[in-house]
Amino acid sequence: MTDRFTIGDRDVFLVVDIQDDFCPGGSLAVPGGDEVVPLVNGLAGTFAHVVLTQDWHPRGHLSFASSHPGKKPYQTIELAYGTQVLWPDHCVQGTAGAAFRKDLKIPHAELVLRKGYHREIDSYSAFYENDRKTHTGLAGYLGERGFRRVFLAGLAFDFCVRYSAEDARREGFEAIVIEDACRGIDVDGSMATTRELFTTSGIRCIPASAVAGARSI
Repeated sequence: MTDRFTIGDRDVFLVVDIQDDFCPGGSLAVPGGDEVVPLVNGLAGTFAHVVLTQDWHPRGHLSFASSHPGKKPYQTIELAYGTQVLWPDHCVQGTAGAAFRKDLKIPHAELVLRKGYHREIDSYSAFYENDRKTHTGLAGYLGERGFRRVFLAGLAFDFCVRYSAEDARREGFEAIVIEDACRGIDVDGSMATTRELFTTSGIRCIPASAVAGARSI
């Protein structure tokens, strides 16, 4: 039986990258990515405190396959900070694909955190860039405001949600992923790997129905 979670003032809802390029029709579409929007909207109404993240790449970003002649999307390369999956060009600053979904309705969100804007390094996590050293500042923001639990939802479960959840825990927060409010890409078994990592690292995965007062709209 899944525990019920009552949301309080020390809880924050981290909504990850619900942008047009990650939804059907976008350049890096996550299968069913648009399906999470009504559930995320309903969940957000349960939280007084919401943070949105927004992938925000400059043109010619190092993570784009188009920046590496002869390489194709979803191949990997080795960079100074480790293995990098090469992606289709996506969420380029100021483009329509980088915009939040128009049906994402969270007017009370208190912070929009943009990530991935340094040309030479990717940034899956809302807390760190992919060198695992460079902070985004989110941990300090959440810590100074006294938050203790971070609930996560969005796109993609096995990349940006995963790394954000792992880093939330690394920074001393309790991390709880609302799994049915996420969708994944599943590159080389990354969905299964993510679930295994969550189990071993103590990150809980729950359904939206476990959040007391959550509603769909």
